[in-house]
Amino acid sequence: MAKKKEQFDILKEKMIQFLDERDWEIFHTPKNVAMSIAIEAAELMELLQWTNPERSAVVSNQELMSQIKNEIADIVIYTISLGLSLNIDIFECVLAKMDKNFERFPPTTEPK
Repeated sequence: MAKKKEQFDILKEKMIQFLDERDWEIFHTPKNVAMSIAIEAAELMELLQWTNPERSAVVSNQELMSQIKNEIADIVIYTISLGLSLNIDIFECVLAKMDKNFERFPPTTEPK
């Protein structure tokens, strides 16, 4: 797990470097970044809007997969930025939430 944490820390360092080199920290307020996350999520949804392809059809479409990967990256990048802005350790936050989900939805729980 420590290796994964180190890899995630590299992403945080890259985000800090990116913002510092451009003096963009002033623009990355919690409100602005939260809005950017929502915008990027909407762009991800737009890629699949009005379609209902099987997973295999999406995965085999290289252009679509490239676009999906880019939008997911944007969402993660902005999420890291929000975590930095609010002093939230995103890695630990996600682990804690997953622990709650394991408790809330045990393997024997039937899907609703």
